Amino acid sequence: MLSEFLQAHTVLAPVPFIPEIALWQAEEPIALWEATEAAGTSQPPPFWAFAWAGGQALARHILDDPDLVAGRSVLDLATGSGLVAVAAARAGASPVTANDIDPLSLAATEANAKANNVRVETVEADLLDSDEKYGVVLAGDVFYSREMTARVLPFLRRAAGRGSLVLVGDPGRAYLPEGLIKRATYEVPVSEALESVPVRSTTVWQLIP
Repeated sequence: MLSEFLQAHTVLAPVPFIPEIALWQAEEPIALWEATEAAGTSQPPPFWAFAWAGGQALARHILDDPDLVAGRSVLDLATGSGLVAVAAARAGASPVTANDIDPLSLAATEANAKANNVRVETVEADLLDSDEKYGVVLAGDVFYSREMTARVLPFLRRAAGRGSLVLVGDPGRAYLPEGLIKRATYEVPVSEALESVPVRSTTVWQLIP
């Protein structure tokens, strides 16, 4: 079962920059990735097992200013571990939808929501061609490749055009688009095994139509 795999390869621990939230996190990325591929099929990187800088900054921003999401429907796009979705639920958002295409990500999100006593709905699908409206759309660390940015950015701009508050967390990835509004910048502790540095300067940006 996915939940048993998660518990065998991760540890429930506070998030460095958001200690009021605990996540099931892995200590070593390569060993975990190898474990996900043990069945002999190629698997995506285990983004769900780590608190990435963009998600940490976005979660911190929401918890420090809960009026951004309180009482509003929220989509956490490419949720990974579910950190941002959990933070939104903690801040009073409802309903909160966590979306990803990786079933392990959504299993982690469900486990992390349970560990933090919040309700998060999960959707396993590619939503980037959809047009459902949410009060707030959140995306942490989605501009890490040219291909991902080309897919995600039109969706986020359409959401902003429909009146959604669209916030993204980004630690200076190479494909961060122009024309965004800076809301806040944080010095976020990160895994050196993933980022090659102990801290990433990470900004929360708002997309406008």
